[in-house]
Amino acid sequence: MLCGSMAFVHDMVKTKTQLDSMGHQAFVPHGSEPHLTDSGFVENLDDDLTFCIENNVMKRNFDLVKDSDAILVLNKKRNGIDGYIGVSVLMEMAVAHHLNKKIFLLNDIPDHKKHRWSQEVRIMQPIILNGDLTKI
Repeated sequence: MLCGSMAFVHDMVKTKTQLDSMGHQAFVPHGSEPHLTDSGFVENLDDDLTFCIENNVMKRNFDLVKDSDAILVLNKKRNGIDGYIGVSVLMEMAVAHHLNKKIFLLNDIPDHKKHRWSQEVRIMQPIILNGDLTKI
C-alpha cells in the first residue's frame, strides 16, 4: 500500500505504476479520487471531513494496510518540511507496525528535535529507500 499526503496523490499514482511494472502489486489509498481531480481538495478540510466520514476512508485504509505485505510512505517535501509525514499517515504506519508489516519510507525524515513526530517514526524502524524503489 502506498501512503502519503493527498498533496502527493499524483506521485502515488505514478509510483503505483512503477511498482506494478517491477512485479509488485501496489494500491493507492482509498479516498484518493477527489484529490486526483481537484488539487485544492487537500486544503478543503470541511469537504474532506464529510467525504472521509461518508466513505469510511480511515477504516478502509487501515484494512488496506492489514491486507498488504508492506507500506511505502511517499514522504516528500511539504509545508517546508523535507520528509513530511502527516497525522493520517502516521496512524497508518502505526497500524502497519502493530501488524508487523514492513514499512518503507521513500525519503529520510527530519531530526526528532526539529519535528517531534519523527521520533515515533524512527521507533517503528522503517526502511529508508533514499528515493530508490529497487530497494523494495
